[in-house]
Amino acid sequence: MVSHFDLLAPVYEKLLGPPDPRLWAELLRLPCTGILLDAGGGTGRVSGAMASLVDQVVVSDVSRHMLRRAYVKKGLGAVQSDVATLPFPDGCFQRILVVDALHHFPRQQAALAELTRVLAPGGRLVIEEFDIARLPVKALALFERLLLMGSRFPSVEQILAMIKRCGVRGEIRRDGMAVRVIVDK
Repeated sequence: MVSHFDLLAPVYEKLLGPPDPRLWAELLRLPCTGILLDAGGGTGRVSGAMASLVDQVVVSDVSRHMLRRAYVKKGLGAVQSDVATLPFPDGCFQRILVVDALHHFPRQQAALAELTRVLAPGGRLVIEEFDIARLPVKALALFERLLLMGSRFPSVEQILAMIKRCGVRGEIRRDGMAVRVIVDK
C-alpha cells in the first residue's frame, strides 16, 4: 500500500523548506559524541543539517520512499522501522529527535516508551509537535483527517503524561505554532 508520505517524498523538503540548524543544535545540545536518531525522520530534512555535529545519524521511518532520500545524503544511515518497535539495543542513542511526527505514530505511547528505552543515560530527546491548542493547528488536524492520514494530535499535556509513564519528565518550550518537549535522561 502506498502511503501519503510515499507520495510526498519527492516534494517533501521543498514543501517544508530548510530547518534552522542553530536552533536544533541548541535544543539537542550539539555537538556531542555518539549517535543521533531521527525517529519518524522521513528524508532526514532536519537531522541532515546535524550530521557534522555527531558521530553518526540514523533516520528511522516507515516510508521507504522517504528513506531513499535520506540514504543518499552524506552522513545519514536509514532504517525502515515502526517507532513503536525499534530494532536497536537499549541506550544506544545519545540524542533523539522527533520533528512533526508524533501525531503520525499510530501507537504513540509505545513509540515514546521505545524512544526512552533506546535513549542513553545522560542523553536528550527533543519532540517537536504542532500545538493543537492553536486554531490553525486544529484546521491542519481536520485537513489531515479529511485526507485519511490517521493523524492524532496530542496536546502538550498528553505528551507530558505519556513521557511521565515512561519514567522520565519533559520540559516544555512553546514557539509560535510549535511546542517542543525536551527530555533529559
